[in-house]
Amino acid sequence: MSIYQHVGDGAGQASFKGDYLESLALIERLQRLLLDVIKDEFERLGVLEINAVQALLLFNIGDHEVTAGELKSRGYYQGSNVSYNLKKLVEMGFMHHQRCEIDRRSVRVRLTEKGRKVRGIVDDLFSRHAEGIEGSSTMGAETIDTINGALARVERFWSDQIRYIY
Repeated sequence: MSIYQHVGDGAGQASFKGDYLESLALIERLQRLLLDVIKDEFERLGVLEINAVQALLLFNIGDHEVTAGELKSRGYYQGSNVSYNLKKLVEMGFMHHQRCEIDRRSVRVRLTEKGRKVRGIVDDLFSRHAEGIEGSSTMGAETIDTINGALARVERFWSDQIRYIY
């Protein structure tokens, strides 16, 4: 039983809160499962020096040159997690880093050729998934648009809670 599951209201019908908690649990499971799918792909290919979080980080950076702060502000990663993984990726040769000329405290990073290869692996994986989901009639364009719209509204609601409640 998930920490988010609870007994419904007395009438046996799920309350909105129950449905909300079920959605939260599903989001958590999907995030963990996504990382497992990426990990499995890298193991299958014999690429063992990088973990799934780092591979996803490289994918999200793509062709951009960014700072850790920009990655956090885009909402991709938590603070220490980003800094640690960026440092490891630079040490392993997946990223270049360079101090910003304007703000010497800030470091800009971009992918090396090695990093672009990893990004390509993740991109290929996601392309296969998109084709497979669409081709299997698991969901169509209208369904994915509805899901994305709903999740974007939850993201805005949560962001507003952080900004305006405290």
